[in-house]
Amino acid sequence: MSARTGSAALALALVLPAGAGPASAAPAPAELRVFAAASLGDVFGDLARAFEHAHPDVRVRLVLAGSPQLVAQLAHGADGDVLATADTHNMDEAARQGLLAGAPEAFARNRLALIVPGTNPARLRTWHDLDRRGLKLVLAADPVPAGHYARELLAQLGAGTGGTWTQRVLANVVSEEDNVKSVLAKVQLGEADAGVVYRTDVTPALARYVHVLEVPDSANVVASYPIAALARARQPDAARAFVALARSDAGRAALARRGFLPPPDAP
Repeated sequence: MSARTGSAALALALVLPAGAGPASAAPAPAELRVFAAASLGDVFGDLARAFEHAHPDVRVRLVLAGSPQLVAQLAHGADGDVLATADTHNMDEAARQGLLAGAPEAFARNRLALIVPGTNPARLRTWHDLDRRGLKLVLAADPVPAGHYARELLAQLGAGTGGTWTQRVLANVVSEEDNVKSVLAKVQLGEADAGVVYRTDVTPALARYVHVLEVPDSANVVASYPIAALARARQPDAARAFVALARSDAGRAALARRGFLPPPDAP
């Protein structure tokens, strides 16, 4: 390229407005921020990929945490488009604070699982052994849905003892976690002898690292998951579309593949 040609090209570049010309970049995709309970991480990753495939102009960003943390972040001004919690209590709190664009809808259910490390150092054989003195039990904190459900499960398991068995078990709690994934991690790493998580947390990939101790169906707890678009959504149309996906047949199929149960109103 001659010096004159190079100077002319440089001058043209300086006077052209940003983005002009055939090589201008395509607009960046819009970001859809989905606030979701930690136990939904894997399946919402599946739904996010399906949503982006159907809406190539949108990128889904998942914000995963315990349900009360999500509501607190949104109440303090965090930008979000969709909220999905692991219980109705925290969703009701979001509604009370005016955070929702409309009535929430149930889209999935889950059950609890009592887990021990793969090596089972405490040699636990059944759930009856949870009251053994010196046992290290980890639960999610009570305000977290998984923690509240876990305490409900323990109360139901100990109902025939007048509550004394449950009290002995709760005395063995050595840590209360902010979300259910932290409970799973501590048990998986052998930092606890047992923990209570959702059944969907115990994936086939973890079969070597954690084992499930069965509990009677009559005592187990069924968690309900609601979802809603948010009142301050920056992408209101995409938010409604994501909610619809979660409740669609395709969404329910994705949830079922990850071990979730259908909502009560499923056909």
